Amino acid sequence: MRLKKAVRQADWLLLGLVVSLTIFGVVMVGNASVIESYRDFGDKFYYFRHQATWAALGLISLGVFTLVDYRHLKKLAVPLLIATLASLVLVLIPGLGSEVLGARRWLYLGPLRFQPTELAKFALVLYLASFFAKKKSLSVFLVLMGLLVLLVMLEPDLGTTLIIVVVGFSVYFISGAPTLILFGLSLLGSLGAAFFILFSPYRRERLFTFLNPAHDPLGASYHLRQILLALGSGGFLGLGLGKSRQKYEYLPMVSTDSIFAIIGEEIGFIGASFLILAFLVLFWRGLRIALNAEDEFGRLLAIGLTVSIVLQALVNFGAMVALLPLTGIPLPFISYGGSSLVLSLASMGVLLNISSHQLVKK
Repeated sequence: MRLKKAVRQADWLLLGLVVSLTIFGVVMVGNASVIESYRDFGDKFYYFRHQATWAALGLISLGVFTLVDYRHLKKLAVPLLIATLASLVLVLIPGLGSEVLGARRWLYLGPLRFQPTELAKFALVLYLASFFAKKKSLSVFLVLMGLLVLLVMLEPDLGTTLIIVVVGFSVYFISGAPTLILFGLSLLGSLGAAFFILFSPYRRERLFTFLNPAHDPLGASYHLRQILLALGSGGFLGLGLGKSRQKYEYLPMVSTDSIFAIIGEEIGFIGASFLILAFLVLFWRGLRIALNAEDEFGRLLAIGLTVSIVLQALVNFGAMVALLPLTGIPLPFISYGGSSLVLSLASMGVLLNISSHQLVKK
């Protein structure tokens, strides 16, 4: 059996899956945010309209990146990384970065609000794939990861920091990094994460809440308890689409971090399981694309983009069912947010383009 280079159509199953998730996300954002939209803006369709607009722009970006040969992206690796680092610095400057609940994570671009950490995930994968396809350098990897971790932690955003670290390590590992070095770096990373958690009052409180959900039920544990109440209320088949009770200002962040709880409440264990299955299928298709990529750059890029999306989904699912502490990581394609949605769809466009340039068995 030999491998023969072939240009074929993009992965239609992956395309259908991503488009379906996006449409479902718009519907669920509109459904979950009705009360929140009316309370904050006097318009119950405010979040729905914005999410639909971002979805349309995201699907356009998906189409563009599906058509553009992924190998041309090598030229953008360095400029995009520089722009990302610059935006991560700018977001920390008062007047440019928007401070919400003590964190600076959004950068104003005229009337638009942009989250640089979403771009950082994409830019990191693109740069590491381009760099490791040519050579391996532990020092370059450590400097880049250290710089990104520093800037993101200054916002501060530990959840996104951990996502960036795991994604970066995944690309480095697949590129052929020595296992011993990876083990040592993983140990240091774990110790660093433990330090940031234990010496930060609100992160430590989240950890205690995770370990004991009954702790401070009207304070630190309130969010988690309302999530579990929503999922428990949904039962096997759910209360029915649009019939959530928790979205009536009981559950915080209903359209963003906690939207999976509303999904479980309304369409039950069966519907929530199908959503989890969709991301597992996405992971399978992404790995398949990576294994059949025609060059090292495509292989590393496919792995990095796939891990980035699926890891965020798994962390969100884990937090919603109390298997992980609450981290504030959104659910890709589903949670409200333009930066996340557009860049997630752009990432899938790149993955689809890689799938159309594959080595197939003959």
